[in-house]
Amino acid sequence: MKYKIYQIDAFTDKIFSGNPAAVCPLNEWLSDDLMQKIALENNLAETAFYVKEDDQYHIRWFTPKVEVNLCGHATLAAAYVLFNHEYYPEKVINFYSKRSGKLSVTKNNEHLALNFPVDIFQQADITDELKSGFNLIPKEIFKGKSDYLFVYETENQIQNLIPNLASIAKLEARGVIATSKGENVDFVSRFFAPQCGVDEDPVTGSAHTTLTPYWSQRLHKNKLTAIQLSERKGYLTCELLEDRVEISGKAKLYLIGEIFLFGL
Repeated sequence: MKYKIYQIDAFTDKIFSGNPAAVCPLNEWLSDDLMQKIALENNLAETAFYVKEDDQYHIRWFTPKVEVNLCGHATLAAAYVLFNHEYYPEKVINFYSKRSGKLSVTKNNEHLALNFPVDIFQQADITDELKSGFNLIPKEIFKGKSDYLFVYETENQIQNLIPNLASIAKLEARGVIATSKGENVDFVSRFFAPQCGVDEDPVTGSAHTTLTPYWSQRLHKNKLTAIQLSERKGYLTCELLEDRVEISGKAKLYLIGEIFLFGL
């Protein structure tokens, strides 16, 4: 059998920027083991697989190591593929994940807006274990459903963070979000998830389900601009909508190909 595969750079308006994701449209699900092997072979932060069922698309996301509960940039990439290359005619795509529930993506010219559930997080103690993750100590730490949120004073601190990946990998979490108020945008961030096979993620849409409510509360505004300060950088606009978060960005096509699965 052979399957189509796309590679999309998400949360950017040019290739070689933002966060690359692979997207594999399927007519029916492959085995979990096979999808994990494809994700490992792609060796990208995430590979998204989707299957159309009735009026929605069931979607799953795999890092090179594990299946994850939610992935923003790969969902944005999947929507880009459907809107631009798989002949989806409407302005709104309804996705569904068994791990995260109902998700949607709305097309507004070149911008695609993800609608995701908001994260719930609580303040955590700044323990020696958590402090060992970076060269700089945060002023606050919070724990969400999947990730830790480390809050720093300045954008310069975020830019100069040096992660201790071995220490971060030991934490009982998907990863660590580091954030501060931005100089030219409302907030900036970086994301580290070595326990999932992603040392530093270029742009993490799902992390903004935590970042958006945090900064909305601190800055007293619901509409926010953001940059993820990885080497590739990513640009997002976010809006808090009660118990949902709208995360918007652009995407660009890098590659269209085929996966050949013969003789397995």
